[in-house]
Amino acid sequence: MSDEVARRDSLAVTLRVQKAHLDPTMHWEAWDSTAQVTFDRVLLNELTSLRFLDSHAHVAIVGPVGVGKTFLAHALGHIACRRGASVLAVRTDQMLKTLKHARLDHSYETELRKIVSVDLLLLDDFAIDVLDTTESRDLYEILLERYRTGSIVVTSNRGPDEWLATFADPIRAQSAIDRFTSNAYDLVIEGESYRPRLKPRMPPESKDRTR
Repeated sequence: MSDEVARRDSLAVTLRVQKAHLDPTMHWEAWDSTAQVTFDRVLLNELTSLRFLDSHAHVAIVGPVGVGKTFLAHALGHIACRRGASVLAVRTDQMLKTLKHARLDHSYETELRKIVSVDLLLLDDFAIDVLDTTESRDLYEILLERYRTGSIVVTSNRGPDEWLATFADPIRAQSAIDRFTSNAYDLVIEGESYRPRLKPRMPPESKDRTR
């Protein structure tokens, strides 16, 4: 009986991960602790407890290109899935394009509900592009809908002080960003690129056969 319960729990986690669009390789156990990056490890340990999710707080993971921001965001998503939470991971520009297209076939409310109803929303590459009026309004609605009702983790190459300039409407932007930042943990990452550590490599036995 216990084996069957464990099997069903494992299957449920797998299905939640697939539905969340999480990268299956970016889980916490796969993080290379020898990576030459620096961040507040005490804060990251606190975030992995998911107490921020219980209190509907947000997380901003900020740093230069390639330091592992997306990896850590997805790792938090995997932990949330294991604990039974609903998660959605999406690139910010893709999400905004989806909402634009949804207006054309009158499915906007349905698509918006998918985004705001999950327990944890992961927005990758946040504030990387300048937004038009429609995109600014959509992002404003999402940030307000999830204020103290659901958690968001964003990854960004820009600091929160630079986000305002990417919105088309400065008043909406100020309102939304102020709500987000006042309820968010800031995890700043610095150092060398983490991506070479994700590069595929031939297994040792394959190299031996080619000699």
